[in-house]
Parts: sequence; structure tokens; C-alpha cells
Amino acid sequence: MKDTIENSENSEKVHENKLFEKINYSEKIVQNRVFEECTFKQCDLSKSNFSNCRFSDCSFVGCNMAMIKLKHSTLANADFKECKLLGINFSECENFLFSVKFQNCILDYSSFFGKKMPKTQILNSSLKSVVFIQADLTGSLFSETDLSGAEFNDTVLKDANLATAFNYSIDPEENNVKKAKFSLQGLPGLLYKYDLRVE
Repeated sequence: MKDTIENSENSEKVHENKLFEKINYSEKIVQNRVFEECTFKQCDLSKSNFSNCRFSDCSFVGCNMAMIKLKHSTLANADFKECKLLGINFSECENFLFSVKFQNCILDYSSFFGKKMPKTQILNSSLKSVVFIQADLTGSLFSETDLSGAEFNDTVLKDANLATAFNYSIDPEENNVKKAKFSLQGLPGLLYKYDLRVE
């Protein structure tokens, strides 16, 4: 049975084990809610405001979440599959328990500025012009991921795996890349500032 989210004073504050399917909450305000083990399937949450909410062990599948606001919200073990996540400022989320996973998602123009997100899995996704400045990505996996224009500066990539990532430009002198894994084909992305030709 499909559930709906209401935002009146009488509406439910805590949602547990619910399925929200094909709901359209584009540009709506839904604040101060708790979602535990809920699934959002093919929902339109674009340009909505979900500030001050808590998502624990929730899954998002095939959702449009472009430009969603998540200020002071908690994403604890949030799993995103085949979602459009354009222009989201994840740096506004609470740091406590922040844990996310992305698979087959479009995250272009989003920001993870200053986020501590070790062992994050990002699979088969587009991260064009995403901001990772001052983020901690220790032990994270970037699998078959497009990092064209992504910003890395003072970023911790220790033990991260970027062997199948592509189009990245990462300065080893400005970032912690100790024991990070890169492919031979990705070498130009580490040497770009030296204007070398790698053949």
C-alpha cells in the first residue's frame, strides 16, 4: 500500500517501514519528519524542502530529487539507486551518522564540501562538477564513475579506489592520496598541472 506524506500539524511525524511510490512532492515543504526503513520509489521530490528531517536506513529508487533542500537533515545509511540528484548541497546535512551509497545516479553539480564520508560507495554514476573540497573519502569506492570537473582540494582520498573512475583531475600535492588506487589510463588526471603528454 502506498503512503503519502502530509505536513500539517496533525500529520504523522514518524514514518516506519513505509513505501512512498510515485508521489509528487515537487517544490513542497516537508520538515521535521522521521523516516525509518522507508522506501521512496519513482517519486518526484525535485526542488522540495526536506530540512530538519531524519532518514535512517532508507532507500530511494528511480526518484527525481534535483535541487532538494536537506538543511540540518540526517542521512544515515541512505541508499540511492537510479536517482537524479542534481545540484544538491549535501554539505548542509548533519555530519552525525552521515552515510550514503549511490548506484546509477546523476549527482552533477552537487556538493559534499567538508563531509566526513569514509567508505562511501559510488557506482556507475555521473559526478560532473561535484565539490569534494575538504571532504574525507577514506577507503571510498568510485566505480565506473565520471568525475569530469569534480573539485578535489584538501580532500582525503587515502585508500580510496578510483581504478575505474574517469575524467578526474586530482592534484596529489593538494590532496591526501596515500595508498589510493588509480589506473594507468587515469595517470593524466594526476599530472594535468604539469602539462605533460602521457602516451
